[in-house]
Amino acid sequence: MAFLFRLNLQEGLQTLSVLQWIPVYVIIGAISTISLIVLMFTKFWALSVLALAWFAYDWKTHNQGGRRSAWVRKWTLWKYFRNYFPIKLVKTHDLSPNHNYIIANHPHGIFSYGVFINFATEATGFARLFPGITPSLGTLEGIFWWPVVRDYVMSMGVCPVSKVALKYLLTQKGSGNAVVIVVGGAAEALMSQPEVSTIFLKQRKGFVKLALKTGAYLVPSYSFGENDVYKQEAFNEGTCIRFFQKICKKIVGLNFCVFHGRGLTQESWGFLPFNRPITTVVGEPLPIPKIKNPDEKTVDKYHTLYISALRKLFDQYKVQYGLPETQDLTIT
Repeated sequence: MAFLFRLNLQEGLQTLSVLQWIPVYVIIGAISTISLIVLMFTKFWALSVLALAWFAYDWKTHNQGGRRSAWVRKWTLWKYFRNYFPIKLVKTHDLSPNHNYIIANHPHGIFSYGVFINFATEATGFARLFPGITPSLGTLEGIFWWPVVRDYVMSMGVCPVSKVALKYLLTQKGSGNAVVIVVGGAAEALMSQPEVSTIFLKQRKGFVKLALKTGAYLVPSYSFGENDVYKQEAFNEGTCIRFFQKICKKIVGLNFCVFHGRGLTQESWGFLPFNRPITTVVGEPLPIPKIKNPDEKTVDKYHTLYISALRKLFDQYKVQYGLPETQDLTIT
């Protein structure tokens, strides 16, 4: 525990706030699931039955807006998490509460720290910057299959990144809703390298089609610095590890990334992210017409307009947030 003597209190709390983030989901999910199974074989079996009955009754909730908690979103924990990097949210244009929005975010990075803190918590002041807008951050639906974990993530305004859940938020909850999608997904995680600006977008058109079907405005956003918090080992096509990564992506929707960051102290090696600033810049909303069944040509048209808006945003802010003037946004 010698590292404790090398950290001041604030740095220690910041480190612990980030260290707990992924493990807490695993621990809560494992404990709740094992407890339900074990209780079934004890005199308290009725508790498991009641819990499973509630789970079945409440099954559709995560696809219908969830149960967000302003209290959880405002936990001091998230402010320590924010300050570790630090993470910042930048507003460039107002978002009117009279419309709904799809905020598309790039790049994914390894763990998408920036998009989580900026849209699933109030650590960077989303409600203050965008009054009247309710953000819902999309993630893999599998996380909602775990008891207790689903309630925890729903409390932060996290929803499945599925057509059913996203369409419900954009059509059944009135106006002033913004669904946040990290468009590149797991495929883009493998492209994450420090000082590299490569995103997976050419074949990602589902979010544009959803915008057309619902009439939601498209909003480009870019998290500068997201790719800088880890160093990743890249593997060429044809190698065993690259093959294993593809299998993981196909089966569970996740990519097996080989990466490292810092340890409990900044000079050590480990899996904590490097302390690098992450700034998420939210761009100008792109008005989208509502078309019940948009054809491919229309989807391509607005996809092209979105890419142009994203490039403009990237070029306008890249130097301000740490990239050289000569660096271009590479879209694959």
